[in-house]
Amino acid sequence: MRLYDAHNHLQDSRLGRDVEALIAIARAEGVVRMVVNGSCEEDWPAVLALARRFPEVIPSLGYHPWYVQERTANWREVLTRMVDEVPSAVGEIGLDRWIENYDLPAQEEVFIWQLRFAAERDLPVSIHCLQAWGRMFELLRENPRPACGFLLHSFGAPREMIEPLAKLGAYFSLPGYFAHARKERQRETFRHVPPERLLIETDAPDQLLPEERIRHPLIDPATGKSVNHPANLRAVYDFAAELLGDSVESVAVRVEQNFQRLFRRFFDTP
Repeated sequence: MRLYDAHNHLQDSRLGRDVEALIAIARAEGVVRMVVNGSCEEDWPAVLALARRFPEVIPSLGYHPWYVQERTANWREVLTRMVDEVPSAVGEIGLDRWIENYDLPAQEEVFIWQLRFAAERDLPVSIHCLQAWGRMFELLRENPRPACGFLLHSFGAPREMIEPLAKLGAYFSLPGYFAHARKERQRETFRHVPPERLLIETDAPDQLLPEERIRHPLIDPATGKSVNHPANLRAVYDFAAELLGDSVESVAVRVEQNFQRLFRRFFDTP
């Protein structure tokens, strides 16, 4: 099977320094493409470096809402230059009211500029949203969006929002973290995602699966804590197949079609 990771952070130091070994294990599991998301100016160069080294990597550059206060005065010019330098998606961007001392006006300003930038160039966008789904929907509805669509990473909004978001161009990405027993509401929501809008992600090194589902344990060398290996993507596909009552082979075919549709500019064929 050909597996596609719609969202991870391969550049994160918690995954260790031997990226070649991580990629080799992921390849052995069938991973053929992964979208690697930058979160701020500091890590964008590392994302581009990975894209240059590994054909599996689709780079995605954006200002995550957690880091908008760290942006420099010329961050827009830096982002534009880097996207011109190496063809990239836009993300991870979004809104977050879960973090302490959030600055929603600043988050919105940065989000809207990046969304419009993606729309102008028709670049796929990876969107993070926590405790701000109503406002997120308003901003998506009121602003230009990329014609190719956008990804709602680890989608956690109420089920009732699926249809209106899909009409705006949304794809919905399922993480293995939702396999935990306490995530029943999120699992029920994903049972109602349109088949043609389903994507799958690891969010490595974050969002670990339940321990019994982990195929590739990995330890953060700095802290000794468990982190999510990008090769655990196959385990997330297995979880998705169980959730949807389908074979993993059928899910893989469906996700491949969806992934290639959203990220079509990164494939040789139309």
